[in-house]
Amino acid sequence: MENGGLEVGGPSSGRGSVSAMAAGDEKINEMLIKEEKGVFDDDDDEVEEDEDDAHQENNGAFENFVPSPLVPLKQQIEKDKEDESLRRWKEKLLGCLESDLNEQMEPEVKFHSIGIMSADFGEISTPFPIAEEHSKNLLFTLKEGSEYRLKLSFSVLHNIVSGLAYTNTVWKGGIQVDQSRGMLGTFAPQREPYVHTLEEETTPSGLLARGVYTAKLKFEDDDRRRHMELDYSFEIRKSR
Repeated sequence: MENGGLEVGGPSSGRGSVSAMAAGDEKINEMLIKEEKGVFDDDDDEVEEDEDDAHQENNGAFENFVPSPLVPLKQQIEKDKEDESLRRWKEKLLGCLESDLNEQMEPEVKFHSIGIMSADFGEISTPFPIAEEHSKNLLFTLKEGSEYRLKLSFSVLHNIVSGLAYTNTVWKGGIQVDQSRGMLGTFAPQREPYVHTLEEETTPSGLLARGVYTAKLKFEDDDRRRHMELDYSFEIRKSR
């Protein structure tokens, strides 16, 4: 050591550093060999198993979800009558329906009509209920490769319906060829009917796509109450 500096190296330190580097290289080589032989695969498998277990636990939590008990809407409104601002907010939300409400807890969704909108013919609307003998008739006819939307008119009665969703399943020749799902939302009772348009769909094209299809349209809410189930049929024709 000179002038208070730190001396690096020297006969003994040189050998020590070389041996340390050699030991480090050997350690790295061992890790690489283990990795090639799959020694670390068990650790990876454990991580994947933990992730799978967490995923299954999450799925189980959703499947076992129990919604809170329903309370009559009239009771909910009367509970906060002394709060003027909250009362006015509820009136705005519900369209001043207090006089129309009763003690029924279960919400009811009443469908008024189903329509089909397409650039081919504009809009065709069919009122509910559809007689059973007419439900097997063609509800609409579309050209192949055309875009269309289903349009629904409905009312909500008695209580708020939460998470109203639909499932539309389509068959041809007894074979399921399509299924679409979508969320309409949460709706409170009001005097004026709601009008909701489903997502745009495109009919398939080609020789095999032409013909008559049968379908089932179902509406359920978060509590798995089924509010409507409609069997209908439609036809896809050649585009000219």
